[in-house]
Amino acid sequence: IFHMGQRAIIWVRISKDAHKKGFRIEHFGEILVAKLHNDFSTIVDRVQVRIYTDAAKVKELLEEARPVYRARDDRIGGMTDEDVEDYYSCTLCQSYAPDHVCIVTPQRLGLCGAYTWLDCKASHQINAHGPNEPVTKGECLDPNLGQWRNINDYINVKSNGNLVKFSAYSMLVDPMTSCGCFECIVAIMPEANGVIIVDRDHQGMTPIGMKFSTLAGQIGGGIQTPGFVGIGKVYITSPKF
Repeated sequence: IFHMGQRAIIWVRISKDAHKKGFRIEHFGEILVAKLHNDFSTIVDRVQVRIYTDAAKVKELLEEARPVYRARDDRIGGMTDEDVEDYYSCTLCQSYAPDHVCIVTPQRLGLCGAYTWLDCKASHQINAHGPNEPVTKGECLDPNLGQWRNINDYINVKSNGNLVKFSAYSMLVDPMTSCGCFECIVAIMPEANGVIIVDRDHQGMTPIGMKFSTLAGQIGGGIQTPGFVGIGKVYITSPKF
């Protein structure tokens, strides 16, 4: 069973072998119930999952969900990266990208688009041993690139020694790694002296000669690829972009 993404842009694949062994759509509900109990047992008592397969009903529910997505994104308000001493890590995707670590700041949400700084803070308060941990910035090594000593030390450990430095504000110098569930990919386009931004839903060719799926294969898996970076859509509106 393959799952990637979040909110309304998930990709799910069921292998023929899994189907042959008895896996059915209803089992997604059982997995979600077990996962929610496991991750949020301190605040969740009972869970019910309803799966919709009617396209019209799904579209109707999606229209209800989108305002909730926007409200979550807007909660961060006017906070800046300089306002806080702690950023948050996110290692949710290390099950398939073991060397990838997201560093979430007030002005740069997780590349999946689902986790803001406030979401990570709440997640840590619910489960201190979960995928989100506070990381004190420490000494600023480069304010323009967005590098801090403690952040670099942290990702070096959490990436199993594969990453030494991370720049919060650069896609050319030590850019953030990507797991694969980014909402968009930003890529340098030298001919235009600028960048292109391609959305996960775009299935056509991009101006740099690669489709989204090809680009994703180039930068996913927790490797630093200068000139390319995965981001959440809302980050495009950030002054730090």
